[in-house]
Amino acid sequence: MTAQIKCIIVDDEPTAREILEIHLSKIAEIEIVAICKNAMEAFHEINTQKIDLIFLDINMPKISGLSFAKTVSKEKKIIFTTAYREFALDGFDLKALDYLLKPISFERLLQSIDSYVEVRPLIKENYLKNSKIQDTFIFVRSDRKMVKVVFSEVCYIESLGDYLKIHFKDKYILTRQTLSSMEVQLPPHEFMRIHRSFIINIYRINSFTTEQININEQVLPISRGYKKEALARLEMINKKG
Repeated sequence: MTAQIKCIIVDDEPTAREILEIHLSKIAEIEIVAICKNAMEAFHEINTQKIDLIFLDINMPKISGLSFAKTVSKEKKIIFTTAYREFALDGFDLKALDYLLKPISFERLLQSIDSYVEVRPLIKENYLKNSKIQDTFIFVRSDRKMVKVVFSEVCYIESLGDYLKIHFKDKYILTRQTLSSMEVQLPPHEFMRIHRSFIINIYRINSFTTEQININEQVLPISRGYKKEALARLEMINKKG
């Protein structure tokens, strides 16, 4: 029987919880037992269920992650997830396994899981055998079913409020998801964000200027906030070409 790392996510930010859930769902040996919005919900879970690992935000209302961590048994390992670098020393003083700064990439999260496996050697063999990164496609919910999205077939992704419009060459699909949560699921060597509303597949670019990109006869703007990084990557692509 395959050993499972039973974990909970504790964070008051919906987007942060969603991103962690997406990342962790890619790792075969991880079982998400509960997703909590605050420390009180987490208290209940660790007192009623077997929990191995806690992904814990620090800056939460009423009871902070640091205060909550002081009540947790040493048998349960903690990985802090926060946007605040200045709490790192406090986190490690509490014997945290790791301290992850938001936004958390999948690769960085995987390093933390590897650290946990090192201190729990009985599950290491199964973890290494089963935790494979799926980097060619994902499934998204669209029209009441799960639809396979092959990365290489995507032209660009457009944000429409609470929905995403995933554009292919001759069609598109709609899914209820944020652009930020989608971004962390995409291979960074293949996709690039150029605007708060657009992520593009760089291999689908037909032409570009310093202001816009043309893909599949659609003109997409490069916004000021993403221009520096986008133009640097486009210049690298141009040199390779």
